[in-house]
Amino acid sequence: MALNLAKVLIAYLKDRPEEKFTARQIAEWVFATFPAECQAKKASSKFITNDAELVQQLVAEISSQRPVLQKRHLELETTEGRPRKYYYSERTDSAEVAAVESAGTTSAADASASKVDEHALYPLLSQYLWEEFGVFSKRIDEKRSSNKRGPNGNRWLYPDVVGMEDLGADWHQEVRDCVNQYSDKRTKLWSFEAKLLINRSNVRECFFQAVSNSSWANFGYLVAAEIGGTDTLKELRMLFAAHGIGFIKLDVDNPADSQVLIPARERDEMDWDMANRLATENRDFLEYVKLVKQFYQTGEARPADWDVPELDD
Repeated sequence: MALNLAKVLIAYLKDRPEEKFTARQIAEWVFATFPAECQAKKASSKFITNDAELVQQLVAEISSQRPVLQKRHLELETTEGRPRKYYYSERTDSAEVAAVESAGTTSAADASASKVDEHALYPLLSQYLWEEFGVFSKRIDEKRSSNKRGPNGNRWLYPDVVGMEDLGADWHQEVRDCVNQYSDKRTKLWSFEAKLLINRSNVRECFFQAVSNSSWANFGYLVAAEIGGTDTLKELRMLFAAHGIGFIKLDVDNPADSQVLIPARERDEMDWDMANRLATENRDFLEYVKLVKQFYQTGEARPADWDVPELDD
C-alpha cells in the first residue's frame, strides 16, 4: 500500500493534541511506524538510494505539503522560526496564549521544551546577549516602581531587560580614553520586552508594548520563546517597517541557538527625558543608569555588577 503522508501526518498530530514536533521528528516516526510502505517508496524512486535519503525526502514532503494541509485542516498549526514545529490544536490563538501563560511553559504540551515561566526567560536572554553580542544586561523589575501615578500610570513603561554594549571593547586603550573624554559614542543602550508566546492574537499588543517601553534606547527588541501562526512573523516585519523594533526568537533549551529574526533599527540619539522618567519611577532602572555612568567614568564594566552569566574557563 502506498504511503499517504498527509493522512498519516494529520492522524499522528491529532492523536497528540498541542504537542509540537519538527518535520524531521515526524518523518522519523513515519519511517519507524510504516517500514513496508517506506521501503516501497524508496524502491520506486530513482533518486533515493538509502534510508537517510528517504527520511530527508519525507521531511521535504511534509514541509512542501504544509500550506495545502493548513487550508484543508484549520486545526493544523505551526510555529515560526527554525526549526518549524507542527501541532494539532482546536484552541483559538488567544486561548493558546492564555494556556501557555497560565501553565508557565513555552508550549502547552511540548515534550521537548523546558517548562519555564516568563521570569525564567530573563537569565536565558542575558546569556544569549552576552555570548552573541557582548551586551551587559540587567533585569528591570516593575515591582520596584513607585506607582505614584496610579495602577495604570506606568503601564508599558518599563522593559523587562536592558543592556549596554561596549563599542570599544577591542579598541586600543588610547582610543578608548580619547572617546571617553571627547565623545558619548562609547556605548549603545538596548531594551528588551520578553514573552513566552506570540501569535496572531497578541502580536500587535506585544509589539506596541515593546515600542512603548523601548522608546528611550538605541535598540529595542521584542523577544519570545515561541512564535506561532503562519502570518505572525509577517505582521512583525510590517510593524518593524514603521517602528523599527526588532524580534529575537529565544531558544530556551539552548540560548546560543537563539535567532535575531528581525534586526532592530538603530536610533542615533538616546531619549534622555524618557530615561529620566524611568529612573525616577523605578530603582532598577536607576541602578542601570548608575552602571552606565560608572562605565563612562572608569572605562570598565564589571561583569559582577551585571546579569552576565558565569561561564567555564
